[in-house]
Amino acid sequence: MTKVSIIGGSGYAGGELIRLLSFHPLVQIQQVTSRSHLGEYVYQTHPNLRKVSALKFSDPQQLEPVDILFLALPHGEAQKQITGLAEKAGKIIDLSADFRLREQDLYEKWYGKPHSAPEWLGKFTYGLPEINRTAIQTADYVSGVGCNATASILAILPVMQSQFVDEHEPITIEIKVGSSEGGAEPNPGSHHPERSGVIRTFSAFGHRHTAEVIQAFPIDKIWLTMTAVDLVRGVLATAHLQLKDSVTSKDLWKAYRSVTQENPFLRLVNEKRGIYRVPEPKVLAGSNYADLGFALDEETGHLVAMCAIDNLMKGASGTAVQCMNLMMGWDEKLGLDFPGLHPI
Repeated sequence: MTKVSIIGGSGYAGGELIRLLSFHPLVQIQQVTSRSHLGEYVYQTHPNLRKVSALKFSDPQQLEPVDILFLALPHGEAQKQITGLAEKAGKIIDLSADFRLREQDLYEKWYGKPHSAPEWLGKFTYGLPEINRTAIQTADYVSGVGCNATASILAILPVMQSQFVDEHEPITIEIKVGSSEGGAEPNPGSHHPERSGVIRTFSAFGHRHTAEVIQAFPIDKIWLTMTAVDLVRGVLATAHLQLKDSVTSKDLWKAYRSVTQENPFLRLVNEKRGIYRVPEPKVLAGSNYADLGFALDEETGHLVAMCAIDNLMKGASGTAVQCMNLMMGWDEKLGLDFPGLHPI
C-alpha cells in the first residue's frame, strides 16, 4: 500500500481527500494534520466519515515520512514550508494556489505579493490532467488547480484545441459558484442570512483564477466574472467566444466528442429534451466528472460554451487524486467512479 498523509485536513478539501483516499484500493492514510483540531477524531470535523475513519488529527510538527504528501493548507502557507515538506515525501500534490503559476512576476501581479519560494515554481507541474496528462505522469510535484479555472479551461478546451476561436476577439466567462468555494472558515459574506438566496456578483473582473486560464490559453483578452449563487457545491462556467467564419456546428460536435472520448471524466451534455439539456452542477455533487455543453449562433458564429463541476471534487480533491493515480502509473479513474447524486 502506498502511504499518504494530508497536511491541513480540517477544511472542506481536506475532508474530501480523506473520504476519497479512505476508499482507494492502493492507498493507506498515515496521518492527517491540523493545528486547530489537534487530537480530535477526524469524524468530529467531517461527520460523514463516522465509521469510515478512526484517525485523529496529528501535529504537523510530528510529520512522518510517506510516499505522497497532499497539502491542503491555506493559500500562502505551502510556499513557506515547501523545503521541509519535500524532505518528508518523494511526491507532493498541493491543492493551494501557491505553485499554480509558472512565473514569479505573474504570481506577484495576481496575488499582490512576492512568492516566498520562487525557485520552486518551475518544479511544480500544473495539475489539470485534461491539458497536462503526460507531464503529470512523470512529475514529482503537482500543483492544485483553481476550481473556477478548472471550469473555465474545460468549458473552452474543445474549441481551443481545435483552433476554432477567433483570437482577435475577447473571451468572456461568467462563473456562478456555491458557498463552499469560500472554505470552511466563516466570514461576513458566508453568514447564512447574507448568503442564502443570493445572486451576487463579487468580482466583475480581475479574479485570480484568470491567470491560470491565460497561462493555459495565451490569449490577451480573457475575462472572468464571478457570481455567488444559493448553492453549497458547484461551479457553472458559461463562456462567450467568437469562432472563425469557417467553423460549423458539425465541426463543434466532432471537437466535443473527441475531447470527451479522450478524457475519462469529461462528459458531453447537449440534449434536445428534458430539464437537463445543458450542464448542471447540482447533479455532479460528490463526483469528479465535468459536464460540457455548447450552443452556436450559426448566423454570427457566437458560441456559448459551458462546464459544470463540483468545486470540491473536480475543482479540488478529486482532481488531486486523479493526479496521484497518473503520477503512480495507476488507472486514472481509480477511486473516482462515483457518478454524483440525483435528486439531491
